[in-house]
Amino acid sequence: MKTIHRVVSRTRILLIAALSCLPFLVNAQSTDQDYRTPPLDIADIVDADPTPSVSVSPDKNWMLLMGRSGLPTIAELSQAELRIAGMRINPANNGTSRASYFNRLQLQDLSNSGTRTISGLPANPRIGSVSWSPDGEHIAFVLDRDSHIELWIADTATAEARKLVDAELNGIFGQAFSWFSDSERLLVKTVQGNRTEAPVKPQVPLGPIIQESSGRPAAARTYQDLMGDSHDENLFEYYGSSQLLIVSVDGSSEAVGEPDLIRQASIAPDQNYILVEAMHRPFSYLVPNYRFPRRIEVWNTQGDVVKLIADLPLAEEVPIGRGAVPIGPRSVAWRTDTDATVYWVEARDGGDPRADVEIRDVVLSLSAPFTAEPTQLIALGTRFNGARWGNSGLALISENWWSNRRTRTWMIAPDESGVAAQLLFDRSAEDRYSDPGTPLQAQNEFGKYSLLLSEDGESIYLTGQGASPEGDKPFLDRLNLDSKSSERLWQSEAPNYSSFISFLDDGHDSLLIRRESPTEPGNYFRLDNGMSGQLTALTSFPHPYPQLANVYKEVVRYQRDDGVMLTATLYLPPGATPEDGPFPMLMWAYPREYKDADSAGQMQGSPYRFNAISVNGPLPFLASGYAIFDGPTMPIIGEGEVEPNDVFVEQLVSSAAAAVDEVVRRGVAERDRIAVGGHSYGAFMTANLLAHSDLFIAGIARSGAYNRTLTPFGFQAEERTYWEAPDIYYQMSPFMHADMISEPILMIHGEADNNSGTFPLQSERFYNALKGHGAKTRLVMLPNESHGYRARESVMHTLWEMNSWMNRYVKGE
Repeated sequence: MKTIHRVVSRTRILLIAALSCLPFLVNAQSTDQDYRTPPLDIADIVDADPTPSVSVSPDKNWMLLMGRSGLPTIAELSQAELRIAGMRINPANNGTSRASYFNRLQLQDLSNSGTRTISGLPANPRIGSVSWSPDGEHIAFVLDRDSHIELWIADTATAEARKLVDAELNGIFGQAFSWFSDSERLLVKTVQGNRTEAPVKPQVPLGPIIQESSGRPAAARTYQDLMGDSHDENLFEYYGSSQLLIVSVDGSSEAVGEPDLIRQASIAPDQNYILVEAMHRPFSYLVPNYRFPRRIEVWNTQGDVVKLIADLPLAEEVPIGRGAVPIGPRSVAWRTDTDATVYWVEARDGGDPRADVEIRDVVLSLSAPFTAEPTQLIALGTRFNGARWGNSGLALISENWWSNRRTRTWMIAPDESGVAAQLLFDRSAEDRYSDPGTPLQAQNEFGKYSLLLSEDGESIYLTGQGASPEGDKPFLDRLNLDSKSSERLWQSEAPNYSSFISFLDDGHDSLLIRRESPTEPGNYFRLDNGMSGQLTALTSFPHPYPQLANVYKEVVRYQRDDGVMLTATLYLPPGATPEDGPFPMLMWAYPREYKDADSAGQMQGSPYRFNAISVNGPLPFLASGYAIFDGPTMPIIGEGEVEPNDVFVEQLVSSAAAAVDEVVRRGVAERDRIAVGGHSYGAFMTANLLAHSDLFIAGIARSGAYNRTLTPFGFQAEERTYWEAPDIYYQMSPFMHADMISEPILMIHGEADNNSGTFPLQSERFYNALKGHGAKTRLVMLPNESHGYRARESVMHTLWEMNSWMNRYVKGE
């Protein structure tokens, strides 16, 4: 009787409350399209002050603290934007749109921890592209001034900043300046002087838009923001054209060469040459700008062309598949360890990963005065993946191959002919446990980054995540290049999670580390004399959301029905313990493909990391009383000749079932109160789980793709085209199974999504299909938002939508 009375009473109260609020509800319908704000506990997380970023000076005397403001407003995000050539351009300042900025700079003395705020900046500055001079005496950066971008410089001795040059910078291709080795000059890309007004789109079309195929395959993935007509071509030339300047730290400047459509320009270590990449017509309506025709040239500092490295054609006809590359020189750059030597890579398989050849790539180099024939440094059996230069007798060249996930690193002697390459590492890129780490680099006498060698020159240093069955434990090793044996110099230890940042002395005895714990945000420490030495705190950043400081966290290991080990991180609401369960739960995941089951089952993450909360992730809902099962691994494994996606649905459902079984077994969740969600490929996952299982009570899918026939030339890790594997494309598409989804699904999508494949149309069509079959669904299109959501109003509204959806269908409120 008590139970019945309680139900009747609650029903009566709800009915009276509903009747009394009818006028409000009617009025609310008229404002249903307005931005909404989630409960205060969640909103406070959005508005928490971000932790500053840091950067250490090359001389190790200073640490720069770079403060960040909160999220931009929707008004800022709604400013004019050009979407052409695969880019998003701010026409007001000739830079990239949607850029992120710092709003304050502070210098910290690493010898005594004293701090000084950099003065001379305007109120509410928007600071970007921060870069130390090689000698550490100056810091260059840009200021966004609404109508243009300015180059500024700060003196570390005085902590004073000033504008360096009146010329306006051209920032549409990224950082618009770089330092010369002497720390006295910078190479700067500026807007072409005295240019006319931007081209105006004709009201009357000049003619039809025509594209024609040559008859050769020219397959392309579903790129966004491409050119659409001749007006776009004119705009691209207008905003992309730059004049190079050499600017001294005293503010004087001189022009270098003629204005051109310069995508990149870099200075040789000896400061006598400039490597320039300039695009030219014909442009393409099929591929982004980085595949446009371009000349790669070596100039002297007067702007004269010394050497044409290549004049590359339009790259529309690149083969299909991971590892496909254009023909001709690519990855063209300066060697960082010597005066003036250019290196590049050329494919020997036509750029086609399906070609059956012994040699796929060769690495070539050419030294000043650039009159000789290029020298071949190494031939690679798979695809080039990077170079790290040390000296005339040492460079590390890496290669990898996607289809078998193999990666190799070779030691070569770049200036010593006849010395055979030595294999240093040969491993599976999926095997986190065997990762030897990444070679450390440091600025050399040219101010360029090259391999950091031990004092005797016989060893290099490696740093890595230190993945293990107990979790990630970052490390620092010294590797002897003769014996190939490693010595562990430092490693993170429980109950903290620490990561190596930099050496602070020439003898490599003092370390800068970043240390955190589940309840303490990352702060920076000086560690002297190795692991047992003195630890000195350098920063004391506060907890950004102290109301969530006492959140329970546990890294959970469990098993799928085929024996594969899975990992997730369990979070419980503030103050709660597992004994207080069960809780309403949100699982938030993202599937990944593997070729090896053992690697797929390796432990990921660490129980000692700070409980950092991304406003675009699932953790804000801890404040609403939800348990979060974050990142439950969803491995899709295809060993041998089997492709992972051949068993996508079966393995996805099996992984999800194992996760549900585990949280129910632990007593932290109930089967009928678990929602599943994800972003991008995680949204695709969510829709598939609702279509092919009854594991979840509701779903949240953000910025996803649901019909794979709209991405017919491959997607995610799928290399086959639709015409090669139509059944796979059909079975993996939730759109094709919309009639099988009965659980409520909330879909959110940025209406300006620029991610390849996740067109907003994907969510719109899927919503129509679901609605047509009577599913409970809601579609939210966020104005002016891209693949990730940035505006404060958009983020707040997204959290409100998700919280309301889960309260309705998970809690049953």
